[in-house]
Amino acid sequence: MSDPSGLLSRLKDRRGLDELWALLPEARLVGGSVRDLLRGVPVHDLDLATSDAPEDVLKILKAGGVKVIPTGLAHGTVTAVIRGEPYEITTLRRDEETDGRHAVVAWTTDWAEDAARRDFTINAMSLDRHDVLHDYFGGIQDLADHRVRFVGEAGRRIDEDALRALRFFRFDARYGHGEPDAEACHAISKRLELIDALSAERIASELLRILTGPRVVETLSVMKDVGLLAHLVPASDVHALRRLLACQAPEEALLRLFALCHADWSGLGERLKLSNAERDRLRQFGDNTPTLGPAMSDDDLRRARFQQSLPVLLDRSWLTQAFALGARDKGWDVFRERLQQLPQPVFPLTGQDAKDAGLLPGPAMGAWLKAGQSWWLKEGCRPDGKACLAYLVKTSEMARKSD
Repeated sequence: MSDPSGLLSRLKDRRGLDELWALLPEARLVGGSVRDLLRGVPVHDLDLATSDAPEDVLKILKAGGVKVIPTGLAHGTVTAVIRGEPYEITTLRRDEETDGRHAVVAWTTDWAEDAARRDFTINAMSLDRHDVLHDYFGGIQDLADHRVRFVGEAGRRIDEDALRALRFFRFDARYGHGEPDAEACHAISKRLELIDALSAERIASELLRILTGPRVVETLSVMKDVGLLAHLVPASDVHALRRLLACQAPEEALLRLFALCHADWSGLGERLKLSNAERDRLRQFGDNTPTLGPAMSDDDLRRARFQQSLPVLLDRSWLTQAFALGARDKGWDVFRERLQQLPQPVFPLTGQDAKDAGLLPGPAMGAWLKAGQSWWLKEGCRPDGKACLAYLVKTSEMARKSD
């Protein structure tokens, strides 16, 4: 971790921040931006907090000529836009009431009180315009020690928002090292029923981010030990995911999700409320047709390319390799190279060709095109339009003679 002095000098461009501080001098940088400045990594989002009420922030920024959008007034958040860059500014808050999913908040002027409602110590720090770092719960030391801890009592933080159980593992995978915090794991194991009250969309968002994060197998193994993984995806198979990773497959969330849940994939998309495109992708993984393998001929590969998109075929090749071998295999690498080098096959006949052949739109035209496509596929997608027409003319003549 970097030296906590002179943090603001590490920003590549602080002009927008200085403009905001000229209008809101008591505002501070908060959350991930402070954490990343301490880590010495690029900062992408500059979020601020202020003791000013959100309505006052709107007035002050508008009077100062800053474009401002009331993106979340009920939660005290507005978004300032300076030279096309967004800056979220949130009024200091305290929780008046929580139900594990949502919180009723009230504004406060107490920075420590606002920090106390945040999830983890490494996310509860703030940095003012004088480059003074404010750390109420030991976040600096935890960041240096690669330790992720809840602010205050772990159980209380999870009671306020059960999604923090998943967020803990996502953050621990990225910023932690060694065994996860024992208090956090114990608190999570005792509150698994709270997960049931969360929306499937929120659960899916965190789970997919865990799956594409670092130390994924180690993280999922601990989640399994505390009972959380079975609560999210009952028929999980961490070993299958480990085999996929051993193949050095791409870091794609759906690919890893299917490997983890391949034994019970059919209802997964609905359970996690995934998009229709994501559900269709899982279905293609599960159907596993056409069968893929390094021994496929070029004709077979062309047929496969016509039947499914290249990205799906590549993903399926990783899954097939993982389930068959679970390790690197040059044969599969060559297979994927061949697959990508083949031009996308396009059936050369169209409805206009059918009209030119004397067919009217309707079942007859559809049957004519389908017959031509079936023959074209059988021939490895190689015949051109002229050859397909010749085949159809020949088969038509043969049919008439047989009648």
